Amino acid sequence: METSVKILNLEGKEVESLNLPSVFKTPLRPDVINRVYLALQSHGRQPQGRDPLAGERTSAESGHPPTGRGISRIPRVKGERYSKSGMAGAVASTVHGRMPHPPRSEKVIRKEVNKKERHLALASAIAATADTDLVSRRGHKFSANLPIVVSTEFENIAKVRELKKFLQILGIDKDIERVSNRTKKVSTSLSKITRIGTGPLIVVSNKSKLSGIVKSMEGVSLVKSADISVLDLAPGSAPGRLTIWTKDAIGSLTKNVQNIGA
Repeated sequence: METSVKILNLEGKEVESLNLPSVFKTPLRPDVINRVYLALQSHGRQPQGRDPLAGERTSAESGHPPTGRGISRIPRVKGERYSKSGMAGAVASTVHGRMPHPPRSEKVIRKEVNKKERHLALASAIAATADTDLVSRRGHKFSANLPIVVSTEFENIAKVRELKKFLQILGIDKDIERVSNRTKKVSTSLSKITRIGTGPLIVVSNKSKLSGIVKSMEGVSLVKSADISVLDLAPGSAPGRLTIWTKDAIGSLTKNVQNIGA
């Protein structure tokens, strides 16, 4: 991989060159990326559980003796002439019974990984954004040379049409169209879920007004270089996301992660 890259202005012209930080030379480690991705994803989950006595607070009991009544031998609620009388209770896998093996709040669902593994996974995911073959195999459509580095004035874009025009100049408009075609609504018994494909990632040094603009574009994400994570660079633990870097983002990346993967 080349050690320097051309910086593009808002007209798509090369204005200067920039030396890439050493993190872009990190070897690809999909195994470490997958392990760290699953660990970071588990940090967003909330433990949940059930009351240990749920379904057990009932008067249901078996007959004495339980045989000779012409019905099954499971415990039934006592009483007459009300809705629950005679129904099964306190038994798992029966109508109106308790839940078998319910979730327990004390179960440990948070996964942890070593600090060096996290650093190596992040460095490897950053380097993967500069691999043309890997990004193409992930399904992204583009015509620009990787990695894509743009001037800092890109962060001052304040209108959606200006952002779309610039992405078209970069040759990424086909990837936006691909995401739009893959977006679909899935109806479930409870609600409607919109599944949005994964589009390009924009890494900036300062979110400014650009963060609000990106929200109106399906599949496009924006993150500050100081907050960059494997979850952003490798959605679904698959490295090689199409990424646009600003000049200042690369500069702050050099300061923050220059020793990553060492």
